[in-house]
Amino acid sequence: MKINHIVGILFLGTLFIAGCKSQQGKFEFLSPKSGETIVLGQKVSIRMQFPDTTIDSVVYTVDGEILDRKQDTSAVTLDTKEIGLGARNLIAKVYKAGKEDVAYSNVTIVPESAAQLTFEKVNEYPHDTQAFTQGLEFDNGVLYESTGAGNQLISSIRRVELATGKVLQKKEFTGKSANGQDYFGEGMTLIGNHIIMLTWLNNEGFVLDKKTFEQVSSFSYQNSKEGWGLCYDGTRLIKSDGSNKLYFIDPNTYQETGMLAVYGSEGPQDALNELEYVDGKVYANVYGKDIIVIIDPNTGAIEGQINLMGLHTHASQTDKELNGIAYNKATKHLFVTGKQWDKLYEIKVLPR
Repeated sequence: MKINHIVGILFLGTLFIAGCKSQQGKFEFLSPKSGETIVLGQKVSIRMQFPDTTIDSVVYTVDGEILDRKQDTSAVTLDTKEIGLGARNLIAKVYKAGKEDVAYSNVTIVPESAAQLTFEKVNEYPHDTQAFTQGLEFDNGVLYESTGAGNQLISSIRRVELATGKVLQKKEFTGKSANGQDYFGEGMTLIGNHIIMLTWLNNEGFVLDKKTFEQVSSFSYQNSKEGWGLCYDGTRLIKSDGSNKLYFIDPNTYQETGMLAVYGSEGPQDALNELEYVDGKVYANVYGKDIIVIIDPNTGAIEGQINLMGLHTHASQTDKELNGIAYNKATKHLFVTGKQWDKLYEIKVLPR
């Protein structure tokens, strides 16, 4: 029994050593490690562990695109500025004597930390507590506001007097869409003589006459299945769907022409909601938070974050989430409100 026991220990020890050797000899990434976060602009050295340094070649790819080919085991440089923000899959394939071995890694490229911003309250105005605010625009001294449904509220588009909060004109959306969903109004924006308004789960957007609010046409969503926020940069519509993605839409055909993932320094920024285009940037409120993020629409990087904590301090019983951003180009102030808030605020954004 003793001899068998010793033999068993020796056998297990041999297996352990062999296992360690096998693990040590595995073809794999030494850097960057899988799951690593890298700041955009950094140049990262890709280093591999080779079980045998006598190789024929190695091919490195990023998301299926060839990064480099080598005939030795020297490191390869990954320039993150060239591949942009987001989750990236790295693959290395080593070849020797007609045989192939493959190693995998993945990294997330993120922007530098966003500038932290605060606000100065310039003014406050009455706001209709029956308005389940989803979209907000300021044009020629008046507000245009789209609202959602729920708690006996009906989705609508409104023209509102800023100083008094009085609803000057309103069109309600009742009934169901083709998919059987009740119409639920979401974000909106203005283009010339038209109002472009989204619905939530109806997979349908409306084009309305800006003066009469009569429906001119409608359009269906494509890759973005839900409607949340909408803005216009002068060339294209930009749409959110509650994820970390922004979708670009041709304002003539209403076809989606592209998509951009949005990232902050900690990773993807989900729950992008109401949108406003301000001096070349997209401002988006984060659903469920008193935060507006400032996005570069060319890269998807969050460059700034406005903390609105303390803005709305006398909440009424009807108040729900912050929702609604409009921009006054003349004063460079923002108008901000929320779903069924009793106030709409004019604020000036300031560095913290």
